[in-house]
Amino acid sequence: MIDWSVDRRSGCRWARRIALMLCGCLWVGSVTRVAAMAPSYDARDRDGPDYKAYVVARGGVLPASARNIVAVHRAAAIPPFARKYGLPCSACHTAWPELNAFGQRFKDNGYQLGNDRDSPIWLNPAYIPFGVRTTPQWRLERNTHQPVDAVPGDAASGTVERTITQSGFDISGADLLMLGTLYKNITFGFVPTVADGEGVGIETAFVRFDNLFRSPWANLKFGKFELDNMLSEKRSLMLSSNGTFYQTYHFVPVGDATDFGLGDNQIGAEWLGHSANSYTRFSAAVLGSTDGVPGLPSGKSYDGAVTLSQAFDAGRLGLQRVGVYGYTGRRPTVFETVGGEPVAGTGTENRTFYRLGVVGDFFIGNFELLPLYMHGSDNKDLAGGIQDPAWNSGLLELHYYISPQLILTQRSEIIRMSQQADPANPKHLGNIDAFTFGSRWYPPSCSVWAGLAVLGELSFTKTMALHH
Repeated sequence: MIDWSVDRRSGCRWARRIALMLCGCLWVGSVTRVAAMAPSYDARDRDGPDYKAYVVARGGVLPASARNIVAVHRAAAIPPFARKYGLPCSACHTAWPELNAFGQRFKDNGYQLGNDRDSPIWLNPAYIPFGVRTTPQWRLERNTHQPVDAVPGDAASGTVERTITQSGFDISGADLLMLGTLYKNITFGFVPTVADGEGVGIETAFVRFDNLFRSPWANLKFGKFELDNMLSEKRSLMLSSNGTFYQTYHFVPVGDATDFGLGDNQIGAEWLGHSANSYTRFSAAVLGSTDGVPGLPSGKSYDGAVTLSQAFDAGRLGLQRVGVYGYTGRRPTVFETVGGEPVAGTGTENRTFYRLGVVGDFFIGNFELLPLYMHGSDNKDLAGGIQDPAWNSGLLELHYYISPQLILTQRSEIIRMSQQADPANPKHLGNIDAFTFGSRWYPPSCSVWAGLAVLGELSFTKTMALHH
C-alpha cells in the first residue's frame, strides 16, 4: 500500500501534515482447499442483483441488459470463505474488504450459503477459517503550528509553535481474522490483534445464533463486535491514519469527556433481522457503557443502538440502499474516590448523549457514492458546560472502479458545531474539515490463497482552535 497523508491541524489556519506510506496490505489464509459448494437459490432469487453478482463471479454470462448491474462487483477478497466454498473472492466483495449485495446476504446468513454442507462436520478436518492482515509501511509526516515548550523540558518557559517533521519505516501490527461456523446456524468471530511492544488485544470476540425459530428475522449476537453500521470503519478501502478514521464517528466537542466512538467495537448483545434477500435489514443492540473496554469501569448503565436499512433494485443502475441509525448512551459524572482517585465501577449521576443519522450506498455506473449525515448532542455535564453541546456532520465517500484491480477513492468530511457547551467559546471551536484522495490496486497475481493491495492516499485535516 502506498499511503499519502496530510493532516491540517491547530488554529483556523491550515496546518500541514504530509505522510508517504509504502505498505503491503497482505492477507494470508489457511492452506487446505475443500470441494466447491454451490449456493442454493429458489426461483425468486434468480432475478436479484445478488444472484447476478454471484453468476458473474462464477464466470457466467448474463443478458446484456443486466451486465452493467454487476460491473462494479468484480474484485478480489480475503481468502478463507473463498477457499471454503470454492468461490472467487469477487462473489462477496466489490473490492475487499467491502461487501457487495451477495456478500451482505452471506454475512447476514451467518457466513452460510444455506445448503447442507455449511456445517464444519462436512468439511475437510484440516480446514481452518483463518486469515492474517498486516500493513508494513514507510511514511513521512509533517505537522505545522505544533505547540511545544519554548525550552525543551521546561514547562515554565511557555509555548511556541514549531514545525515537526518525522519519517521512517513502520508496521501496523497484525490482525488474526477467524470467522466461520461452529455448527449450522451458530456463527463465531474472533479477531485478536498483535502490535509490536503492545502485546495482544481482542478486537472482536462473539458468538451468533442464526435463524432462530427458523426465521431470518431472528439472529442473536453476543460478545464484542462492530455495530451494524452501513458505512463500516472496519471495511474501509482507505488505510492511512486519517483515511481509515471517520471523524464523524469519533467526534466529541472540545472539553467533552464522553468516551464513545460509533466505529468502535462494542461489548453487548445485538438482535439482527433481515428479509430473505437482505434487502430489508434491522438491528437493535444493548451494550455496556464502556466503548468496548473490558470490565465495568463506568458503573451501572447501558447504551442502546438501532439501525434500519432498505435496498431496492434500480434496474440498470444496480442495487441501491438507504438507512437510518441511532445511538444513545449514558456516562457517569461522579465516582467514589480513594485518595482523590476515582474507584472503577462506582460511577453515578449518569448523563445522556445521543447520535442520529442517515446513510446511503448508491451505484451510478462504475461510481459508488456513500453519503452519511449525523446529528450529535451530549449532556452539558459531560462537556463541562452550561448548555448541551450539539453538532452536525456529513461525509461523502466516492469509489470509482476503473477495473476489477484498480479503484480510485475520495472522501470529504465536514463537522460543524451548532451549539457550544460554553456560550463564551467561539462558535467555530472544534469544527473539522477532512479530505482524503487515494487509489487502491490489487495485483492480478493475487488468489484465494493470499492477497496484496497497494494504496496511495493524500489526506488533509483542519481542526479549528480557539484563536481565529
